[in-house]
Amino acid sequence: MLKTKFTTPQIYNDLHMQLVTAQIPQGTKLRSEHLRDRYDCSANTIREVLFRLASAELVVFEEQRGFRAQPADRERLHHLTTFRVLLEQEGAATSIQKGGLEWEAQLSAAHHKLSHIEGRIDEARFDVAVLRLWSLAELEFHDTLISACGSPFLRSNYRRTYDQFRQQKIMQPDYGFHPENALEHQSIIDAALARDEPGCKRAIYEHMKRNLRDGGASGEHAP
Repeated sequence: MLKTKFTTPQIYNDLHMQLVTAQIPQGTKLRSEHLRDRYDCSANTIREVLFRLASAELVVFEEQRGFRAQPADRERLHHLTTFRVLLEQEGAATSIQKGGLEWEAQLSAAHHKLSHIEGRIDEARFDVAVLRLWSLAELEFHDTLISACGSPFLRSNYRRTYDQFRQQKIMQPDYGFHPENALEHQSIIDAALARDEPGCKRAIYEHMKRNLRDGGASGEHAP
């Protein structure tokens, strides 16, 4: 039986998704020989992909020890949450100022898709297939929220931070789907479409604060 040939981008995207959805658990050693066999590719290709994932901070490289998936770290999650809130609040506020009808339509469509998936999560017992769909749909919603900000730099840094945040979040022992997520996403889009910048910033903070070290009790980054 012939093996499927994978391109370098396909290998990167597949490993990237496995890392941000914890299909590759925290701290797991990524053995080049196993990956070469799985993807039927050269050692150089795997090394290139792993160094790209290390640059994205989803993988840790140690001399003489090789590559490992980023370990779970509550402190790291706190700092990633803080930075993500700042980036998303700024991106959303600027998008509210600059975004037109097309942005509103795209945001509404992304929210509708996410809401539909969130409504099915309990039924599907949050299996891997649904987790992938939910992760992609949530990223699409939040990325669309900031998509009219006019800053490719902000968006690329947001995506990088989001991926690291997602990897850390899913590693935590309290991870799971929170029913209030759907209500929080609704609050974000309601404020965005109403062109309510302070309200949107508050909704973003309320959505994220449970991931802060103190649960957001201090009101950090709330406008």
